[in-house]
Amino acid sequence: MILLVDDDVAVRTSLGLLLKQAGYQTQAVPGAAGALAAAEATLPQLVLLDMNFALETSGADGLRLLRELKQRFPALPVILLTGWGSIALAVEGMKAGAAEFLTKPWNNEHLLSTLETVLALHAPAPAAETALTRRQLDARYDFGAIVGHDAGLLQVLRQVGQVAATDASVLIEGESGTGKELIAEALHRNSARRRGPFVKVNLGGISASLFESELFGHRRGAFTDAKTDRVGRFELAQGGTIFLDEIGELDLASQVKLLRVLQDRTYEVLGDSKPRRLDIRVVCATNRRLAEEVRAGRFREDLFYRINLLTLRLPALRERPQDIGLLVRHFVEQLRATYQRPQLQVGTRALHWLQEQPLPGNIRELKNVVERAVLVSTHDELTPDDFQAQTAALPAAAPAAGELPAPGTITLDELEEQMIRRTLAHYEGNLSRVARALGLSRGALYRRLEKYGIEVVGT
Repeated sequence: MILLVDDDVAVRTSLGLLLKQAGYQTQAVPGAAGALAAAEATLPQLVLLDMNFALETSGADGLRLLRELKQRFPALPVILLTGWGSIALAVEGMKAGAAEFLTKPWNNEHLLSTLETVLALHAPAPAAETALTRRQLDARYDFGAIVGHDAGLLQVLRQVGQVAATDASVLIEGESGTGKELIAEALHRNSARRRGPFVKVNLGGISASLFESELFGHRRGAFTDAKTDRVGRFELAQGGTIFLDEIGELDLASQVKLLRVLQDRTYEVLGDSKPRRLDIRVVCATNRRLAEEVRAGRFREDLFYRINLLTLRLPALRERPQDIGLLVRHFVEQLRATYQRPQLQVGTRALHWLQEQPLPGNIRELKNVVERAVLVSTHDELTPDDFQAQTAALPAAAPAAGELPAPGTITLDELEEQMIRRTLAHYEGNLSRVARALGLSRGALYRRLEKYGIEVVGT
């Protein structure tokens, strides 16, 4: 049973009919007393709670009832209904334990999808589901592109399997190079949208001035340089999944625009005033801790709650050293075909040596180290010397702070390359921050990365 709490009889009637047609049983009440009595009599599966069901419109009554419900029934999911102008109120509700929020007027399809998603996420998982082995996970889901047996990784994969079938918005956090894009693709491949498109968007590479054009598209003549029509990424992703990578790099003005689209599930192409409805699943990723970015005022709290109905945190490679051997063998197997060296293999001593390395760039760095060793090695079994040679071939560490290399020991190009590499390492591959620190535009930084053959460790 779904409990509807709203003082407007028309809203209660409308919601009741909609949910009845969708196969749900409902009970509708106008206020707090009726809601608490109904919940005590028969615990509902979910509560759909209007934030303003009294004469005042501050939302205080709604928050009080929400807190009372969560105190008495901690596991009971509550979805809030509020107006667009009261999203700050909805954020307060999320902090108080609400599962999700929707704005009025609602879209029927989106409301039903949200109900289904929240119910699925709050359904107790069978004990057997929480202890699935890697072999059992592979038998149920398509995780073929993801290598590893680490307990932390398996926990993430179990969560992916649990939520993939829903339309839940997922936030993937983890250091650069931990495989966030692979997890996003796994969510898509194991969802009902698997036959639809999977569209990747690197928000860190889109300037604020081009944000709307890139994501929503534009019509010819919409602005000075709009010579032709452009299809936006949201339109390309219709019916599928959009993967918004580096969400933490988005400027505040663009965050507002993105929030509005994700909240209303509609957007407008620049130069075309006809609203278009979204039918997509949103998966975001970042190498930052977004909760800390919210506290620092660099990321909007309302957008944070909109994109992370579920947060997946990927372990760094140093936290799963036993997976290094599996990953190396996986890369070598791929490289056998790429370089036509069918006898290629990696020795046990080399695997042990790699397990002891810090590898701050995680899986991406490990892959690059293995491929460089394969390229220069003249024998089929890779040894520690092959990998050590590649490490030694990297640019030497820069002089101590405040010192310059002796004249004639290094060229300007070599010095520039060293500084770029050090800055990339310091900011963990965050290109926006690297460019600012070096006093370069992103375009100028990209040209230098290409010039020096520096492959940036990404997701």
